[in-house]
Amino acid sequence: MTDLATVIVTWNNADVIVAALESLLDDLGSSGLKHQVWLVDSGSSDQTVEIIRDRFSQVRLIVAAANIGFGAANNLAMRRMGFGGGATVEALPAAVYLLNPDTVTHAGACRRLFDALQASAGVGAVGARLTYVDGSFQHSAFRFPDLAQIWAELFPTPGRLIEGGFNGRYARAAYAGGESFDVDFTLGATMMLKRDVILKTGFFDENFFIYCEEIDWAWRIKDAGWRIHCVPEAHVTHIGGSSTSQAAPRSLIHLWKSRLLLYDKHFPIWKRRLARQLVVLGMRRRLRSLRDSDAELERAFKTVIEMATS
Repeated sequence: MTDLATVIVTWNNADVIVAALESLLDDLGSSGLKHQVWLVDSGSSDQTVEIIRDRFSQVRLIVAAANIGFGAANNLAMRRMGFGGGATVEALPAAVYLLNPDTVTHAGACRRLFDALQASAGVGAVGARLTYVDGSFQHSAFRFPDLAQIWAELFPTPGRLIEGGFNGRYARAAYAGGESFDVDFTLGATMMLKRDVILKTGFFDENFFIYCEEIDWAWRIKDAGWRIHCVPEAHVTHIGGSSTSQAAPRSLIHLWKSRLLLYDKHFPIWKRRLARQLVVLGMRRRLRSLRDSDAELERAFKTVIEMATS
């Protein structure tokens, strides 16, 4: 039986995928875990697919004809593993690790995540401690979105509030302590889930093309009674934005489309209405602050306003 199946989804990630796979495979090779690595390419137009075929024959490659979205691509790999039908429970991997392509895995990370996940029946998902390329701190887990977080992003807010619980952040001391700690959700860059969690809560909601899909799934996981942990001893470097920076205004539209969907799914109706009002006011404020003529960004802000008022 496979202990751990890792899934990486790519979209034009030729510049980072070699480091991601080499570091992952090195770590898995010394982990003692029976493992598989799956890569779903979501319609890349660069050399990503050729690189995988030429250099990483041990990776199970799935090539989608178009960009089907982050959640749908991960779901495709999990279905190929046998989740959702077609395989006995015993034939499924004990855990599935969803890993971004813009990452570098540090020694021991996979094993530490796996052991933390399996250490308690009540823990359903875990994520690693993330740092930026220069080694600086990166928030790796957050509290579920609330009105305060919308305000902190769109309106002037003191820095101490942006870095604190008001904006859904956990204290840096929690990461420095070395012990796993309870969180609402971990970033989708490193998200490891138990087999039973996938069987009982389903997959990513494919209505989220990109962004917020991991928050939605974490919300469902916690509603089903499992806890989610951040594991500081598992260290992964996360570059961040490798795919989404390729289309910034379009990414902004995808981001807020997903956030609005998330609010509609998980907020009570009164909070949904307030959230949408805050988004409209915030986008109007951004429109007024545009100093240079940026037609694409202006259209993006206006599109978000239209979505929030529909």
